[in-house]
Amino acid sequence: MKERTKRIEMLLGSDAMERLSRARVAVVGLGGVGSWCAEALARSGVGALVLIDSDAVAESNVNRQLGALASTVGLGKAEVLAARCRDIAPDAEIAPVHALYSAETRGGVFPADCDYIADCIDLVSCKVDLISTAKARGVPIVSALGTGNKLDAQRLRITDLAETSGCPFARVLRRELRRLGIEHLDVVFSDEPAHECAQVEAPPPGRRSVPGSAVWVPATAGLLMAQKIVLDISEGKHED
Repeated sequence: MKERTKRIEMLLGSDAMERLSRARVAVVGLGGVGSWCAEALARSGVGALVLIDSDAVAESNVNRQLGALASTVGLGKAEVLAARCRDIAPDAEIAPVHALYSAETRGGVFPADCDYIADCIDLVSCKVDLISTAKARGVPIVSALGTGNKLDAQRLRITDLAETSGCPFARVLRRELRRLGIEHLDVVFSDEPAHECAQVEAPPPGRRSVPGSAVWVPATAGLLMAQKIVLDISEGKHED
């Protein structure tokens, strides 16, 4: 029993920890949700992590993203989270990938030989391609829906995309996936209506607005994703 993970092993057992140590999990998108998911996976004994993001840490990320510090502004998110996870789990294999996942980059970026994927992408087109590719290749995947402009973390839950309602992001994702014949998807979802949010900065290209954020909402979403992945792997469900 490793000292570093013995408290979770007390809950899950030695067989579960062995499965986790052999598992390879990809986290795609390392922002407010993905950064917390990645660290929770590292702390829970996952043996190999692939951390994918093309962005650099910005000062505006500091309020909610785990790797965002005054000392890391300007550095690549994938590299920052990889260094942090290596410090947590020195025996784990941590592979940072500084790239944007999309249909165009799929061939070089889609995480090969992974046992599970945490989809923390916030662009619908890229998200749809990642989900459909994972489904086609038989790789288990859990996807985060929108956490911006929300304040009540207690309304987050893990559910099937088909069971969501009142979320514009979920509605668009359902429509796009149905066109591909995909009806079911595990998601982290909040039924909280979005709050009105003052716009204090220009949105990036392709976005109509910049969402407001409070750390506890995306952090909780990321931890719920990690919970789903760790428990599924520990119980062998990812092999079904």
